[in-house]
Amino acid sequence: MPGAYGQPGGGYVPPPSGYAQPGGGAYGAPGPYAAPGVPAAYGAYSGVEHPQGTLILILGILSIVICGLTGPFAWSMGRKALREIDTSGMAYSNRGQVQAGMITGIIGSVFLLLAILYLIFVVFIIGMAATQSSVR
Repeated sequence: MPGAYGQPGGGYVPPPSGYAQPGGGAYGAPGPYAAPGVPAAYGAYSGVEHPQGTLILILGILSIVICGLTGPFAWSMGRKALREIDTSGMAYSNRGQVQAGMITGIIGSVFLLLAILYLIFVVFIIGMAATQSSVR
């Protein structure tokens, strides 16, 4: 007597015929890409991409890794693109990409601001040291 899968003496036993599959109909129905008209599987591509999504993400990543000057651009472009996505009514597939680019742009802008404040502080300290040494 064959047992269920993983049981001694048994192989794979298919589920009952009414078992629902995530990408198609009942068990044995074609998969999500097998025929036209079959619903797409979860996580499949749906909608159009915002044209600046990839650029915003690249600028945001560059603002953290290499050059903080791109951070404010990623931040402002991402904010504008998110407004366009929210008001358009279309289903954009890369909203998360735009959001990630905007967030990394914000982080890069904060790093840029901290670097500028640090440089101002260093210049101020050097200036104070220079005036102290010239007074003596």
